[in-house]
Amino acid sequence: MLENAIVMVVIIMVINIIYVSLSTLRVILTLKGRRYIAASIGIFEIMIYTVGLGLVLDNLGEIQNLIAYGLGYGLGVIVGSMIEEKLALGYTTVNVISSNPDISFTKQLRDKGYGVTSWYAYGMDGDRLSMQILSPRKYEMHLYETIKSIDPKAFIIAYEPKQIHGGFWVKKVKKGRIIKSVEETEAQQEAKQDEV
Repeated sequence: MLENAIVMVVIIMVINIIYVSLSTLRVILTLKGRRYIAASIGIFEIMIYTVGLGLVLDNLGEIQNLIAYGLGYGLGVIVGSMIEEKLALGYTTVNVISSNPDISFTKQLRDKGYGVTSWYAYGMDGDRLSMQILSPRKYEMHLYETIKSIDPKAFIIAYEPKQIHGGFWVKKVKKGRIIKSVEETEAQQEAKQDEV
């Protein structure tokens, strides 16, 4: 009897982890405008949800099933967000303000394949170089590392744009310039580690 109770708890938890992970992905895909993929995920999501909820409702007197359902839900949120981070769908816009307007910041970022719009600004302590950079989210961390290597004191703010239209940059992304830049940087880092 105890064996069956443990199996039931594990099944309910796994079902809820899968359900909530799919739910998280469905919502994110919907927000990113990928409605058909989101709808497909929604079909499986609701079937899994119905099975899990049915198991709990059929055994409502068993408190461990209710606890497993709640734990599964919480773990599903964590797993779903981790999956979304790995997928890194969409783009990010990064605003950077450099305290040194004489650095060839813009050129270095463009050479790595990033779309950069820059202008001179004036801050509390003098002239600044202000830039707006667009990047696929999957290369966001690489962009931050690049910015910090050029100017460790740079002020950085990032956000996700809702819609992107026009500009030359989309064509450049399709050609894979950023991918090549990331691969080159990773190869250089591996070579440095091999030397150590």
